[in-house]
Amino acid sequence: METKKQKLSRRKTYTPKNAPQVLGSVVLSLNREETLSEQVSKTLNNNSEVDQQQHTVVQTISGIVYVQNKKGEPLMPTTSPKARKLLQKELAKVVTRKPYTIRLLVPCRNETQTVTLGIDSGTKNIGFSAVTKKRELVCGEVKLRTNISDKLTERRMYRRNKRSKLWYRQARFLNRTRTKKAGWLAPSIQHKLDTHLRLIKKIKGLLPITNTVVEVAQFDTQKLQNIDIHGVEYQQGQMTGYNNLRAFILTRDNYTCQICKKKEGIFDIHHIIQRKDGGSNRSDNLVAVHIKCHKAFHNGKRNHVFVKPKSFKETILMNNVWSRVVDQLQCEHTYGYITKEKRLLLGLDKTHYNDAFIIANGTTQPRTNQIEFIQKRRNNRTLQIDRKGFAPSIKLQRYNIQPKDLVWINNKVYECNGSHCKGSRIMVNKKSVNINLVQKHFARGGLIC
Repeated sequence: METKKQKLSRRKTYTPKNAPQVLGSVVLSLNREETLSEQVSKTLNNNSEVDQQQHTVVQTISGIVYVQNKKGEPLMPTTSPKARKLLQKELAKVVTRKPYTIRLLVPCRNETQTVTLGIDSGTKNIGFSAVTKKRELVCGEVKLRTNISDKLTERRMYRRNKRSKLWYRQARFLNRTRTKKAGWLAPSIQHKLDTHLRLIKKIKGLLPITNTVVEVAQFDTQKLQNIDIHGVEYQQGQMTGYNNLRAFILTRDNYTCQICKKKEGIFDIHHIIQRKDGGSNRSDNLVAVHIKCHKAFHNGKRNHVFVKPKSFKETILMNNVWSRVVDQLQCEHTYGYITKEKRLLLGLDKTHYNDAFIIANGTTQPRTNQIEFIQKRRNNRTLQIDRKGFAPSIKLQRYNIQPKDLVWINNKVYECNGSHCKGSRIMVNKKSVNINLVQKHFARGGLIC
């Protein structure tokens, strides 16, 4: 005869799909004050061993649907069954599919909870997490574009080629860097700053964020190169006392070729990381070599391995981005060493969304599934294409259907690869399709989930 305790331990009243080791109940109500809230009452397991295991295992909640009121303002999210009932009764409509968001068609009480958003800023990835006192509502990462500088170099090449044809173009004035306003940033840095702000705005459209915390980092690039630097030495660089950069490089290398190790001959200055690969004119990236050795090295007739210098692009970018994000949002900020200490205490892996969870004051709340956003170009730069026998094709306007957008053709969903023929046709599955066959179009924007 089984005892009552054994029956309860064998009974699984609620088991999340992605956390099979949890046997106890999980209450999925995300907003007790909302009319959309759904409370689940399940029988708890009385086994003390299972209860002790529940506190050590990180639970994961799936099936969260984000909700907006009739005016488009964010509310506390609900569960998939509740959202399905609202859609079936035509009390709500779908706004976006990824992440799944619905908008109510009837008025409701706008009662929300305190939601803290944590942002782990970075140069290649951004981590985000929104946490309440009871659970995590959203988390994930955004992969930033890293080809902005390459695209600018490509555009510079196209423009130089266009001007070499001596075509008339309207005169342009006051378009140089020296005429920029105060606070001007390089396009690659400005793009990352705009992405941080756009991401925070997007999350605030999903959840009623009450507090935003950003992790900041301030690096001293001179201290990274020379740990003993202090005082007036910050104003006295390596080239103090030299007429130009060439004189400093030759003196530093003792008038010795760094390839053949000989002193006699005419010297040239070589970039270890070439300019086309993003190399700079810093002294660490320059070495003295003979002209003959220099030509032989670039022609592939001479092999030599130079020690590549350290790059401080990411540190400089972080110094420019985090301060402007905090100033524009007027939000709180924290530091990386605080995040690392808390993350090690909780035993979490080193990921951007885990750091964002810590930044948002997350502790032992149940986690949600991660969302991954990928950034895409909103418009291709096919401004002019020369074709044999035809006049140059000039792109006069921005087409409605952009790459990566979703289109419905013959009741099937496809991802558009681009437009051509002046926007009259699109590319789908490596095939050209007339735009008139498109039944429905969904613009995915710059952040694709």
